[in-house]
Amino acid sequence: MLAVGGILTTAVIIAMLELPGLWKKRQVKEIWLFSILLLLGTGVGIAESLHIPLPNPLDWVSYIYRPIGQLLDSALN
Repeated sequence: MLAVGGILTTAVIIAMLELPGLWKKRQVKEIWLFSILLLLGTGVGIAESLHIPLPNPLDWVSYIYRPIGQLLDSALN
């Protein structure tokens, strides 16, 4: 639980440092994007600290390109 608290504390500090400047410049789209990315990163960090298995994007890429690789392998051998 200490890791989760550290991640949440870090996310709050980052938000406190970045959001006032964005708000002052009235950059609403940037505030939304920043908030979404910060929440996504915080969620992934918490999931990793709690040892929740997360899918690896490289597995998805491998799954998509495996048939192409097998086709090229059979054509070249």
